[in-house]
Amino acid sequence: MENTSTASTIYRKERSNTGFWLVVLGAALWGVDPLFRILLLKTMTSTQIVLIEHIIVSLVAIPVLWKFRDDLKKLRARHWIAVIFISWGGSALATVLFTLALTHNDPNTVLLLQKMQPLFAIVLAKLLLKETLPRHFGGLFIIALAGTYLLTFGFSLPLGNWNNWIHAGSLLSLGAAALWGGSTVMGRLMLGQARYETVTSLRFVVALPLLIFMTWNEGAPWTLPAGTGAQAAVILNILGQALLPGLLSLLLYYKGLSSTKASVATLAELSFPMAGVLVNWIAFRTLITWEQLLGFILIWIALFLISKQQERSTPIAEAAPKLRTE
Repeated sequence: MENTSTASTIYRKERSNTGFWLVVLGAALWGVDPLFRILLLKTMTSTQIVLIEHIIVSLVAIPVLWKFRDDLKKLRARHWIAVIFISWGGSALATVLFTLALTHNDPNTVLLLQKMQPLFAIVLAKLLLKETLPRHFGGLFIIALAGTYLLTFGFSLPLGNWNNWIHAGSLLSLGAAALWGGSTVMGRLMLGQARYETVTSLRFVVALPLLIFMTWNEGAPWTLPAGTGAQAAVILNILGQALLPGLLSLLLYYKGLSSTKASVATLAELSFPMAGVLVNWIAFRTLITWEQLLGFILIWIALFLISKQQERSTPIAEAAPKLRTE
């Protein structure tokens, strides 16, 4: 019995470690996103890029929905409201905002500001799910806000010109983070009602009508660069964008999350902005400033302290797997 228990413990530990590194890899692939998206912005609008990305992924998602169609019969009105928020807000609008942010601001700032997403998720979980906020959350939130300020303005005072007060790229990036954080909370409402494969597929497919309307209302012409080589490069970038930081990253991330605590996964997701900064440095020669580094460290400290509190508060959930919401 003792040997069996020891072997079981080792297996759970190895499975947890594997899950952790899958989350790290999946989140790191998100950091590759600007490599494709910035290049595509030279020939297409933000909305056009996101629409094509969703069409490509939906070609894979629709068969998945057909396979797990029984899940759709279990959904009630509140679940469909959550699906619409996840797909329209988290998948469509947030991705468009993120893409627009890349055209208005330093890519490193856009990437690092995404670490505010867990804070938005915690606040919305308190409001919508009545979850208890971590201790000293107000102070930790102020620390994170200070880090956000440094990422946006550095140590300068945004006085005088109104454009110095509000950076479009930073606001767009924070808007994307808020929508993605809200989608995390709405996703929790879906747990127990459908498989994560079903929810992920609905996220892309349900977003298509909104993206088609947004693209049509935008009225921008569809253009391709002249020359076969340039056109092939655009097509390869579109496929790379949809399949790497899109589909593959989500498959790895959710697979890893199934055996990783949410608090630990939050720290693993730090590979996202770090990989993004590395890609920007290699591909676009965009260096991070020391003010941005300090701001990121402040946000990381706030998230680390919050995650440690959440880790200490989940032993009951681990003892009762049926109650877990991860």
